[in-house]
Order: sequence, then C-alpha cells, then structure tokens
Amino acid sequence: ILAQELVNPSCSSPVITAMALRYPAAYLLAVACGNENPSAKDIEKILKAADVECDGDLAKKLCSELEGKAAHEVIDASRDKLKNFGGGGAGGAPAAAAGGAGGGAAAPAAAAAAAVEEEEEEEGMDFDLFG
Repeated sequence: ILAQELVNPSCSSPVITAMALRYPAAYLLAVACGNENPSAKDIEKILKAADVECDGDLAKKLCSELEGKAAHEVIDASRDKLKNFGGGGAGGAPAAAAGGAGGGAAAPAAAAAAAVEEEEEEEGMDFDLFG
C-alpha cells in the first residue's frame, strides 16, 4: 500500500507527507549500489551520512512494504500513474515555437547566441563530476 502511495500524485497520506522523498531516495540509492533488498538500517545509514534525520519507524514501514519486491518492478507497475504529473517546463516549448511568423528569423539567431554563451560558460568551469 505504501509503495503504491509513493507514486500516486493525488495521495495526501500523512505518512507520505512526513516521509517526503528522503526515505524512498535512500532506498533507491541502496538498490542502485547493489543492495537488492535494503533494510531500515541501510536507509538510516545513508540518511545519517547525508546528515539527515531518520525516523526508524518510517524506514521500517517502507522496507516492509517493499520487502520481496524489485524496485524497478514497483516503478514499472506504477509508471502510468506517474504520467499524471505532467512535465516540468517543457510544456511551453511548442507554444513558443508556434508563436508568430513575424519573428521567425530572430529565433534561430537567438538560439545560436545562447548556444555559444553556454559553451563559453562550460569552458570556464573547473568542476569535473567524475574526475
């Protein structure tokens, strides 16, 4: 039941509200690291490493609800429910592209200028995520 509530956008369960996303995120992080069936202690360890408070009862409830289930299967089974969330800001792009014929030449020039600026910003960064 709890696993279904995690992907139900209309859910207003007080358990889910209190849980936020920290517990499912820690659970999925453990799964991504190779732990097929994380325990409440695994979730607590991950959250404490991030200096985040952990309610052991919520972690136990999540683990008991997902016990014996593969995380990817739970996600796949509920994927249709997630379609109700819609998209982020991508919804506005088609409307902007359908704008008017008057500014047709200015749009490609603006896009090219934005691409050049973005490349310049990336060159100046000394941050390497994987190195």
